[in-house]
Amino acid sequence: MTTTALGSAGIWTTAAQAQASSSTAASGKPLILVLGDSLSAEYGLKRGEGWVPLLEKRLAQQKISATVVNASISGDTSSGGRARFAPLLAQHKPSLVVLELGANDALRGLPLSDTESNLLQITKAAQAAGAKVLIVGIQVPPNYGADYTRRFEAVFSKVATATKSALVPFLLKGVADAPDALSLFQADRIHPTAAAQPQLLDNVWTELRKMLPKQ
Repeated sequence: MTTTALGSAGIWTTAAQAQASSSTAASGKPLILVLGDSLSAEYGLKRGEGWVPLLEKRLAQQKISATVVNASISGDTSSGGRARFAPLLAQHKPSLVVLELGANDALRGLPLSDTESNLLQITKAAQAAGAKVLIVGIQVPPNYGADYTRRFEAVFSKVATATKSALVPFLLKGVADAPDALSLFQADRIHPTAAAQPQLLDNVWTELRKMLPKQ
């Protein structure tokens, strides 16, 4: 979740995507907007290896008609996501928003009340625009202290409950708590490897599939 220059791990929205988003909205085809940080922006991975492009492949394999726009930026915080969300909402008109932010708030020691408020406002804005929201939770290592660890984890479920949104409790489940966890992380011990991305997708897919139209 470290800050990097935009590029292979940066925002993916382009003029072509904007045109595709407009066409998708006009056709009634679901558009999934992923608003996240480096965990969703393929930090340290080759393009196409992250869980978001793997999601696109799974949708195609299962013949689910939906478009995915990845608006994730490495290093982004919940306040950064909140600041840039309105233009993304207006541009892409998503029917579903996957909200994966908050990890960098913890790394920077930002107030948990601010994180909760930012996630709440993003979710409410999406819902007001007619989009469903899937909140993706994250957890911090035990060295942050038991109390902080517990309160940080609770932020995501509190926002989900308050807004009646769907929740993925822990994006890195099956990775960070795996017996061979070290082998599933890059050298920084923060960002999962390519081998771990299918598990991240499975964690998101469990809830996301319920929110998509039945084929």
